[in-house]
Amino acid sequence: MLKDITIGQYYPTGSYIHKLDPRTKILVTFALIVGLFIIDTFIPYTYIVGFILATVYISKIPFKYILKGLKPLRIIIIITFVINIFMTQGDVIASLGPLNVTVEGVHQAFFMAIRLILLVMGTSILTLTTSPIALTDGIEHLLNPLKKIGVPAHELAMMMTIALRFIPTLLEETDKIMKAQMARGADFESGNIISRAKSLVPLLVPLFISAFRRADELAMAMEARCYRGGENRTRMKELNMTGRDVVALGATTLLLAVLLFHRIIL
Repeated sequence: MLKDITIGQYYPTGSYIHKLDPRTKILVTFALIVGLFIIDTFIPYTYIVGFILATVYISKIPFKYILKGLKPLRIIIIITFVINIFMTQGDVIASLGPLNVTVEGVHQAFFMAIRLILLVMGTSILTLTTSPIALTDGIEHLLNPLKKIGVPAHELAMMMTIALRFIPTLLEETDKIMKAQMARGADFESGNIISRAKSLVPLLVPLFISAFRRADELAMAMEARCYRGGENRTRMKELNMTGRDVVALGATTLLLAVLLFHRIIL
């Protein structure tokens, strides 16, 4: 299951989407998230699904690779679906003991499940098509206006990117530790919840030690390269928006306009 987590991984294909300015991709992802939360009917979801499918096709990333990122979240999606079915008040259509299934609950459950799936797919495309360095530059440029009120834009962007970059590394480290512990007789799958939680101790302790060691090595490497933050820092490749970025932002703006039209007018 650890290998199914795609957040933080970069999948280079040299596609049109990969060549977009990272600021454009961040803004498009943010607009997609906003769009998912402003719609309240099923028809607009088809527009977002079409937008995501078109983006995946243009990016040349295998669709099964996108779907693989949903596997670790299937339990969360199922729990969210069940909670919304039984905990939403409304017109009762069925009863299971003290729990009632309502029309509004079914409606809300489907909404939340679809929203979570599209949210994960949309954000996964951002990290799969943007390298960590480009993502850092994009976030920093977007946060630059906040420097006037004392927000450390460069440091925030660096921390966010390092966190994303270390997700695949820590997952790989976790997989190695699990295999080593299982070779020594550890059992992570049988027993009740309490016994499973206790069995994770031999996994978490070396994982935390490894994470702190990697953080210390990263800090020493940055100091050895005279890293002193974002002040007076130059870049070999400056970010420049081109015509393709205008097209991407225009398509996203059109999508948001259609979603707002459905929400306000229809």
